[in-house]
Amino acid sequence: MARQLEGKVAVITGGGSGIGAAIALLFAQQGADVALLDRDKQNVEAAAEEARAFGGRSVALTVDVTDGESVRRVMDDVAAQLGGIDILVSAAGILDETPLLEMTEGTFDRTVAVDLKGVFLAARWAAPHMVKRGGGRIINIASQLGIKGGVGLTHYVAAKAGVIGMTKAMALELAEHNILVNAIAPGPIFTPLIEGLSEEWKAAKQAELPIGRFGQAHEVAPTALLLASSPGGDLYTGQTLGPNSGDVMP
Repeated sequence: MARQLEGKVAVITGGGSGIGAAIALLFAQQGADVALLDRDKQNVEAAAEEARAFGGRSVALTVDVTDGESVRRVMDDVAAQLGGIDILVSAAGILDETPLLEMTEGTFDRTVAVDLKGVFLAARWAAPHMVKRGGGRIINIASQLGIKGGVGLTHYVAAKAGVIGMTKAMALELAEHNILVNAIAPGPIFTPLIEGLSEEWKAAKQAELPIGRFGQAHEVAPTALLLASSPGGDLYTGQTLGPNSGDVMP
């Protein structure tokens, strides 16, 4: 059976761990050459080595997704090394639990910079390479909390709601270039990101879920594969898909 992403080049921000790493591994398994971007050099190199086991090319690059010039440069480097960019997955993110009445401006700004501005910058500098290729796919990792809200997470919810809205705007603008842009809004997933939340928050959230459990990163990755592949993802643009244990039912 043919691999679904044979001949494609995929860039995954936040590729060193969690959902980003799981997506990178599945994409590599499905024949893509992958570029894993992360701020953690050790993690991203280990993930790239694991992806390489599937026989394709895999590169690891460190980058601060909030630094526009660094993001531009790294996208150009990926295109030069791997021959272009067909798929972008923006999975880099940060999360901490802070009550609104205790939240500092710096905490808010830092979260929005990574979780929203970083998604913008990745798309801004990957999309021109897709235009050169005659099309592409952009997949932005949002959160179900961007739809329903969450206690102690004003900054994170604001950023993820922004990702969902920005995805729609990007989809409208980039359709003429044959670039399809979608978001994935996972529910709570066992990743290093979740470690920043209290046990009380996690227990309360788990009790709300119809499925009754948090997800695993490898359970989110197939949704990204659907959106990245053809014909499976060919009719999706401006959409937000929700592997969320039933936490949100639009």
